[in-house]
Amino acid sequence: MKRLLTGLQPTGVITLGNYIGAIKQMVEYQNDYESYIFVADLHSLTVLNDENNIKENTKSLIALYLACGIDPKKNTIFIQSDNEYHTNLAWILECHTYFGELSRMHQFKEKSKKNTNFSAGLFTYPVLMAADILLYDTDLVPVGIDQKQHVEIARDIAIRFNKKYGETFTVPDCLITKSGTKIMDLVTPDKKMSKSAENKRGVIYLLDSESDIRKKIMSATTDSDMLVKYDKENKPGISNLISIYSSLKNVSIEEVEEEFKNSNYGNFKRAVADIVVEELTKIQEKYNYYINSDCIDKILDENIDKVRKIAKDKYDLVKERISIGRSKKL
Repeated sequence: MKRLLTGLQPTGVITLGNYIGAIKQMVEYQNDYESYIFVADLHSLTVLNDENNIKENTKSLIALYLACGIDPKKNTIFIQSDNEYHTNLAWILECHTYFGELSRMHQFKEKSKKNTNFSAGLFTYPVLMAADILLYDTDLVPVGIDQKQHVEIARDIAIRFNKKYGETFTVPDCLITKSGTKIMDLVTPDKKMSKSAENKRGVIYLLDSESDIRKKIMSATTDSDMLVKYDKENKPGISNLISIYSSLKNVSIEEVEEEFKNSNYGNFKRAVADIVVEELTKIQEKYNYYINSDCIDKILDENIDKVRKIAKDKYDLVKERISIGRSKKL
């Protein structure tokens, strides 16, 4: 069985877009792969924000994962900072990564434009991401198209290292998330729904109240022709709502169009709000159970020794390959 690895930063409550675009697919993947899921708390340090309580957000994120259907018996769930070999390997990989490669990373270009006083961590975090992936001989990394570049640089580093020192790392592949699952902002539907969006009215968070969910959906940007038809170019707002309804109802775009062919936008929005409220209410009930129990600590305690052993073996092999530290029989 191929090994799959994914991580999500604990910066704020995850969104409906994260759920539909990533977590729902992780629930499907857990039956087909040996799945490793980690909370990327070290990555969240690249942009320090006093408003973010990383420790609390980490527990909340794991509770949401579980509430959304991630099965701890089918997934190895752990916290990145609990395993020191991620950062240990990252330094060695930094010494095998070129400045030009990192300076061409799309997300670095975008984020560094917003803040000229960016940290060195923002520049080098793709190497830490490569370490996350390569430590576990990961075969597949599920990513959206906007994250593909990070897996590609991990591939380049692995191939370069293997060529110089001998076969050491599994070269990972992207598992591109299914098309049609990218959920857009409700206010500006030409932009992806993001938990860091400045205008919170365009974002549905998994822990939003029912009244907030309904208010956001009923005020979502649409158009003036009142036709429930999927057309991303000319009708981005209504197309986004169709995608939400289709994904949560598990029906095709065509079936949604047929169901609401005689409906106005008000009726359609209410139907979308109903299905979102129904789905998130179930998630929130499970979330409240997990966040108030000792389940999360038990899961993390059970998994940390496992992942640390895997990571240590790989790190020791890397040290032997590049001839640092004391020689050990591997």
